[in-house]
Amino acid sequence: MRRLGSVQQKIQCVFVTEVKEETSRKRDGQHYQVVATETVNPVALEANIDCSIATEKLDGTCCYITVFEGRPHLWARLDRKPNKQAEKRFRKYQHSHRSCKGFTWNVEEDFKAVPDTWIPAHRVKHANGHPLPDEHGHIPGWVPVQKNNKQYCWHSSVVDHKSGTALVLRPSADDGDSLEIAAVPLEDLMEQTLELIGTNVNGNPYEVGSRKHPVHCLVSHGSLEVRNAPPVDFQQLRSWFQECPEGRVEGIVWHCNDGTLIKVHRHHLGLRWPDGDTRLASRPLVVHVDTPLDEHGGSEDLFACFSRLNGHTFSRMRDVEFDP
Repeated sequence: MRRLGSVQQKIQCVFVTEVKEETSRKRDGQHYQVVATETVNPVALEANIDCSIATEKLDGTCCYITVFEGRPHLWARLDRKPNKQAEKRFRKYQHSHRSCKGFTWNVEEDFKAVPDTWIPAHRVKHANGHPLPDEHGHIPGWVPVQKNNKQYCWHSSVVDHKSGTALVLRPSADDGDSLEIAAVPLEDLMEQTLELIGTNVNGNPYEVGSRKHPVHCLVSHGSLEVRNAPPVDFQQLRSWFQECPEGRVEGIVWHCNDGTLIKVHRHHLGLRWPDGDTRLASRPLVVHVDTPLDEHGGSEDLFACFSRLNGHTFSRMRDVEFDP
């Protein structure tokens, strides 16, 4: 498969959306929700979405591999957000104008502090040397994952910067339906974005691991292709999510030939997520992690745990268990 686009910005919905003043199915405490109309987004038509590659949208947290201190490194998503006063001003303007267009930010004073190592995401616009917020008032960006930062402990568990490898979930080369988990050189993942999924991410919709033995891994965006994807039609997509085994996914991300990314989430179509067994958790899995145990931090290290399972096959990804 050709190299697909990375996720550096918010991805537009494949349909024109509208805001309904009702409790969100996706976010607790949000008293409105964004839903899709049946009109295809002109951006999708312009990008020739009918000739795109449809891939599974994953429910995790976004990561990025790029250089830090001269070596390939895992970075976590950290959007710079407005402080309380600026957020209140923004929401008041948005409510009175029913739009955020025309709102003016003071970029030097309106935003919360971020670590010195923070970098803005690709294609973030700048003015007078300062990165500018998107339409939601956020400045997308990244911060390097460092071992001593408890906030990113689950990110740290899937990467070994000493050996320069990461635990990656990907399609098996031997079987079209199976997945494999492998220790992949960070060098091979440079400038890619990936999704961190697992036990302690987003409520664990894939039901992997346990509190005692958490399981996490990275999945490159675009690596899980949706076979026999439905046409871009509201009713056909809704039926596919509800009725087809391949539709037991959070959503679809289409990778268009011009690099444009377009998505649809089950919530856009008024559907629940998760809703029963997920497609990802139900796929067979083989472990291909063969790294010397003395390279890692200890017997409970995730690399060491998977190394002891090297060559094992599980009928479902959610069945992965480590020895007590």
